[in-house]
Parts: sequence; structure tokens; C-alpha cells
Amino acid sequence: MTIARRSFLGAALGAANLGPHVWAQPASAPYQPQVGQGGKDVVWVPTSQTLVDRMLDMAGLTPQDRLVDLGSGDGRLVITAAKRGARARGIEYNPDMVALSRRAAEAEGVAARATFEQADIFASNFSEATVVTLFLLPNLNMRLRPTLLDMAPGTRVLSNSFTMEDWEPDDAFNVVEGCSGYCNALKWVVPAKVGGNWQLGGERLQLTQSFQKLEGRLGANSPLAAARLDGVNIRFTAGGRNYTGQVAGNSMRGTVDGAAWTATRVAG
Repeated sequence: MTIARRSFLGAALGAANLGPHVWAQPASAPYQPQVGQGGKDVVWVPTSQTLVDRMLDMAGLTPQDRLVDLGSGDGRLVITAAKRGARARGIEYNPDMVALSRRAAEAEGVAARATFEQADIFASNFSEATVVTLFLLPNLNMRLRPTLLDMAPGTRVLSNSFTMEDWEPDDAFNVVEGCSGYCNALKWVVPAKVGGNWQLGGERLQLTQSFQKLEGRLGANSPLAAARLDGVNIRFTAGGRNYTGQVAGNSMRGTVDGAAWTATRVAG
């Protein structure tokens, strides 16, 4: 599940003349990726199948999801997602890896749902994804982070081992069995953008946002506590009352202690 690019050329074997018989050898061996082989941005190290399964479990993957794997390597995560019924697409720079992945998808009977394209992830559009997976170094994650944060709120992002720096994961799990290296699954849910001012009933709701974390106040005298986003879902406590709701663009609606509330974004 990493980006890798390396040409593997089999050695041409000369035919041996044994009396009247000529034994022809194949010109090249089938492509086989090697762990640690160089790539465009990182070396290739396969994600263990145990961790693949855990990442998809954490994503809550369903047949309604559209998964994109950035740097899909040998295709195992995309193929596993397709086996679970999702539409899955791998973006991989190495054309040999792409061909290998397509053959594997055909062999597993999921080629209709598991597709692969040879492309640079930084020049690719994957805005349709509801789940994004990656196994890239932190500096590459940071290059992708603005794009990920601009995706639809609620999009799940899963990384093998490497972080998004100060965008803290919403969930993490360390796989102990069946994994010998790079065994941490990290999950983020793209938060709705709610920073700014809102009118909630007769009071002004002021929100300062840092990824999924919120600070602010309701009215003049009620600072927010336990304020957080989970995709489009928002919760906070103000004035001793517990608010929960959903964000839809420039409006929010939900319940507070059993009663309905709505809020609208305002200027200033």
C-alpha cells in the first residue's frame, strides 16, 4: 500500500544446444516486487493482511462506500475492500505494480469492483472517495492533508503507522498478532467546517475550530466544554446543557436535553 516504482527485467537466457535438441528458456521472469524496492516517493513495504483487515474494520467499510488507496502497491487493500462489497480504486505510480494488481483482482474474482490506475497521487482526483487509505511517510501525509480536509465531512481516512502531525487521529489501534512491522492503524474523520459565528435561538454561538476540536462560547457567559466534531456530528456543553446535532453547510440542528435547537451561520 505504498508508492513504488522499479523496473524488474529478467535475465535473458541463451538456449543450450544439447545434441539435436534446443531447449528455449523464457526471455524474462514474471514481475515480482521486492520489499524495500525504490519508488517515486518512498520504498515499497507491504501492509500486513492483518492490518489491512483492521483498517477496513475501523473504517466501518460497507458496500455503499467508495474507497481509494493512495499508493496501492500490490493491490491487497483494494482487493480486500472489493471482497467486502465496496467499490475500490488503487492509485499507483509503478506500472508493473498496477499490472500485478489487476491480475490479482482478476484471480480473486473482484476486477469489476477493484480497479487500478497508473498515476501520481498528487496529480490525481479522488474526491469521490468516502474512505481514503494510505501508507506514506509523514511529510507526504502533510502534502495530502489540505486535500483530505477539503473532502466531504465524514470521509474516513486510514493510515498505516504515520501521522498527520497536529491533526490528531480520532481512533488508533496497534495490531499485535500477524504483523511484524508497521502495525499501527490510525483513523481520522474529516470534520465539517464550523469555525465562526452562528445564531442559536436568541444567542450568538462563537466557535473556534482546530480540526475536530472546538472552543468557544454561547452568549456572553457560557463557555463551551467537551466541544467536538465527528464528521458532520457536533456536540458541546454550554450553561450546563448538553447539545448534540448535525451540521449541514451553513445550518445546524439537533437536540439539547430533549428539546430541538437550530443554528444558522452569520457574519461578524
